Amino acid sequence: MARLAPWRKLALALVTAGALGAFDTPRLAAQDAAVQDMAALVANSVQVDAAGQLVADGGVEVFFQGRTLRASRIVYDRTQDRLTIDGPIVMVDGDTTILVARQADLSADLTEGVLQSARLVLNRELQLAAGQILRMGGRYTQLDNAVASSCKICAGAKAPLWEIRARRILHDQQERQIYFDHAQFRVAGVPVVYFPRLRMPDPTLARSSGFLLPTVRTTSELGAGIKLPYFLTLGPHRDLTITPYLSSNSGRTVDLRYRQAFVTGEIELNGALSRDAILPEETRHYLTAVGTFDLPRDFKLRFDGIVVSDPAYLLDYGLPDYDRLQSEVEVSRTRRNEHIAGRLIGISSIRADEVNATLPTVISDFTFHRRFSGGVLGGEAGLRFQTHAHYRSSQDPLDSAADLDAIADGRDVARASLRLDWRRNWTLPLGMVASTLAEVTTDAYRIAEDASFGGNTTRTHPAVAVELRWPWAKTAPNGVGHVIEPVAQFVWSPKGTETLPNEDSILVEFDEGNLFALNRYPGSDAVERGARLNLGLAYTRVDPAGWTLAAAAGRVLRTDDLGQFSAASGLDGKRSDWLLAAQLTLPQGLGLTQRLLMDDDLSLTKSETRLNLSGARYGLIGSYVYLSADTAEDRPDDIAEIAFDGSYKMTDSWTASAGARYDIEANRTNRAALGLKYRNECVLVDLSLSRRFTSSTNVTPTTDFGVSVDLVGFGSGGVAGPSRACRR
Repeated sequence: MARLAPWRKLALALVTAGALGAFDTPRLAAQDAAVQDMAALVANSVQVDAAGQLVADGGVEVFFQGRTLRASRIVYDRTQDRLTIDGPIVMVDGDTTILVARQADLSADLTEGVLQSARLVLNRELQLAAGQILRMGGRYTQLDNAVASSCKICAGAKAPLWEIRARRILHDQQERQIYFDHAQFRVAGVPVVYFPRLRMPDPTLARSSGFLLPTVRTTSELGAGIKLPYFLTLGPHRDLTITPYLSSNSGRTVDLRYRQAFVTGEIELNGALSRDAILPEETRHYLTAVGTFDLPRDFKLRFDGIVVSDPAYLLDYGLPDYDRLQSEVEVSRTRRNEHIAGRLIGISSIRADEVNATLPTVISDFTFHRRFSGGVLGGEAGLRFQTHAHYRSSQDPLDSAADLDAIADGRDVARASLRLDWRRNWTLPLGMVASTLAEVTTDAYRIAEDASFGGNTTRTHPAVAVELRWPWAKTAPNGVGHVIEPVAQFVWSPKGTETLPNEDSILVEFDEGNLFALNRYPGSDAVERGARLNLGLAYTRVDPAGWTLAAAAGRVLRTDDLGQFSAASGLDGKRSDWLLAAQLTLPQGLGLTQRLLMDDDLSLTKSETRLNLSGARYGLIGSYVYLSADTAEDRPDDIAEIAFDGSYKMTDSWTASAGARYDIEANRTNRAALGLKYRNECVLVDLSLSRRFTSSTNVTPTTDFGVSVDLVGFGSGGVAGPSRACRR
């Protein structure tokens, strides 16, 4: 072994030691400990010829500095420090680069040389092939008269689905960039676009400045158009995307997206400037800003803002369609048994029938909530302190004819609330569970610019309750489990008379989640008054076969009708509507949920049905909602609407989708959409067609058609799909 030490860059791994001569045994290997960190070779046969060249034959493998070379025969010339290699040759350089060739002449460290009839495979996606590949300096790989594609090429096929042919392709392994000289982009062998120079990131690079793939979009308002985004890196923690958008109907738009990451958080700004024929004399725009930051002492800062030039801009340009713009800044902290949050909100309505001067456009909130356990009384207690204020720019103390919403146009409100609550459970004989509950809330209000409710006022409202639950459980011999739980809860609170304006508790939902709540109003302006008895029955069935059924029924009985709830809430009168709810889950991927409120005469007040169906090739989400008319909830007519969104995987590559929203009462479609996606090992094509018939900001129906194409293999812009099967 002493004769081999000066070779430095190539250490032989041999199973048996012996004199240097001819070896011809299955997979012989030995190891020189002094140089094993530099290189190793394994072969069926290793010999040194008369000229002093090392010759390895049969299943040859070379391992050197993270590179692996496999070949049928290698000749090492000590004087030239080079390898002559006969293939088939496979060289793996790290985790992302593979070279395949028929013959090669390389330096001993495998970083320089020439490979004949070779292919370069990057990230197991993009293939670059040429008659000759030149490796230089361990960094560059050059291919002359080459072709690049990530598509599978079947035997007998004339060309891949897409390819880039170039006079020269240079891959910079350090910068992870691919440079093309005199490149043609071809589809099915047909030249489509010519580029004198072209640079693209290789598949291992997530961020790099350059053009992204274009998107084609056609709408009934803007006509046909194309978006061509340019991604600009501004260092390791910032980037900017600039997207010009030109459309046939005189549309000129520049979209901008800026992102920056900090040590403690991140921000993202999105915006656009547009000139078009829809509003030819105006420069239209929008801007959104979102961000999150970690603050000292476990606090978090979150902000989210939006401004828009005109009501229809978001809809016209295919952006998220809001009709009330809400901007918000919040600082919060959540710990075990504690929650603190403060926020400032700005609201701007772009609905055609609303006036911002009469809406609460500036809102501030603060909440401190703390839970306690044990103590003298036992059980669990809670303390909640809240402040709230909202401001209207109008100074009119009356409700003008502009909106007629029964709210003074200029009403400004400030409120501070303190609530204490307590609950304790006892286990009784026969498995019964008894509970006592109590809470008391004190509110202090300051109301201005209101002729009916002006001035300062306070309100203290207590409530106490006793509750009895008796769960029955049974497991059948076949393993089916049954649980039945009747619940009765008696609540007392003073009747009183409400003398405060109600702005945050207009819409009251009555469901199984608040059937046993002491106060069913969602906000703080209204409180539930009077004595009542809440009754409920829940049933759950769990089958070992994998399906579950849960059902619940309940009702509220009152000693007096205080007229505090509207008819559509289901809680009006001395006896509420019947609350019925059921949920069915099947192992085949079917989920069905039904909730409804029903009168004694079986007439519906509210009904909601939701369907969720999922499988290996399909998915469907559907819903049906019915709400009875109620002027107290600003709903003069009944609402009945059905909606669905579904997808079906027709093949491993083709997926179709559809969605719609239909107003049954108005007998019209509000929204409809169709989609078709094709994904294989080298391309993702997304076709979409949608039509929005009307909205609260735009009464003109709009149709939107979009096409986007992602080529797998460049940067991180596409995820490879299933590989196509070759036909015989």
